[in-house]
Amino acid sequence: MAISKEQVNHVANLARLSFNDEELSQFTDQMSKITDMFNQLQEVDTTGVEPMTHVVDLVNVVRDDVPAAADPEERTALLNNAPDTEDGYIKVPAIFNRGEDSAE
Repeated sequence: MAISKEQVNHVANLARLSFNDEELSQFTDQMSKITDMFNQLQEVDTTGVEPMTHVVDLVNVVRDDVPAAADPEERTALLNNAPDTEDGYIKVPAIFNRGEDSAE
């Protein structure tokens, strides 16, 4: 199926693009080739082929999210390497403004 320059121009206008004559010819040719490839795919007999959503049948396997006690040595090492701590937590600068002009 051949794509016309008018169709390419229409799509370009919808995308807020503008092409010069050379680009318009180039994109018209490319879009025609793309639609030809889709037409070839439409001709493939897929009778008996099970539809699929992914090319490979891989499934993400993750562990259960179960809370576990932290290793005390690792916790101490982490807190010792933090620039500022308070009551066993890492203290970081505030990122929200809690001044008078904030909406609460």
